[in-house]
Formats: sequence, structure tokens, C-alpha cells
Amino acid sequence: MTDNDPRPVVVVGVDGSAESIAALRWASRYAAATGATVRAVRAWHYPSAVGPASVGVAPNPVTSEVEAHIEAELTGDLAQVYPDPAADQLEIRVECGHPAEVLIAESKEADLLVVGHRGHGAFTGMLLGSVSIHCVTHAFCPVVVIRGQ
Repeated sequence: MTDNDPRPVVVVGVDGSAESIAALRWASRYAAATGATVRAVRAWHYPSAVGPASVGVAPNPVTSEVEAHIEAELTGDLAQVYPDPAADQLEIRVECGHPAEVLIAESKEADLLVVGHRGHGAFTGMLLGSVSIHCVTHAFCPVVVIRGQ
């Protein structure tokens, strides 16, 4: 719940995977039943294959272009669940950082955190992905992990 809005806040991590869309679908139904606001969050970071992520190193126009592209992808994902993504019960956030860290930080302002059991980076056969495990063990609010089909 935020200071200026008495409605509960449900944060949901959306990375475009089928599991995250299922989590978004669950969060939207939960929010409709409870009067909550859904905050759809997509985290991104520069690839770190050659070392630590280069936060703050890229020029602002590059970062702005990347964030615009990520936000467009997130809007496409939201359209699968929300016919009108401009609905007042839906917030969209694109944050730079590791997905687990971003979602845990978002959980400080949330009443509930919803994640899929695996995202794009999961190994086949894992029961839980690393992001969902981190969220379950470190979030500042209750966490719901949604399993796929």
C-alpha cells in the first residue's frame, strides 16, 4: 500500500515468459477480487558476460532507448492479460538491475509479490528458478509463486 493510495499493491514480475504471464493473470484476478493495484515490473541489465554490469556507464540516450524497447515489450506482455493497459488499477515499471534485486526492492512497497516459478533463464526441470527462490527467501511481503501449465 502506498501513502497516497489506500489500495493494496500487488507487484508482479513480468519477463515475457509463459510463467510470468500466468503470474500476471493470477495477479490481475487477485487484484480484481481485492481492489488492489497491480504493479507490473520488468527488470533489465546490461549483459555481464565479460564482467560486472556496467550500470551508469552507457550514455543516457542508449539507456533511454533500451528502456523504451523494454517498456514496449512489457506493454505487449500486458496486452495478453489487460485489454486496456491504461487501466487505473495497473502500474508499469521498468527498472535497471538484476530481476531478483529489483523485485525484492519493489516488495518493500507491496502487500503481495507474485512471480512465475521459472523465467527465461531457467534450466528445464527445475522446480523453482533462481529469481523466485530469492524472492521467496528475501522479500519484505508475502510471495506467491505461480506454476505454469
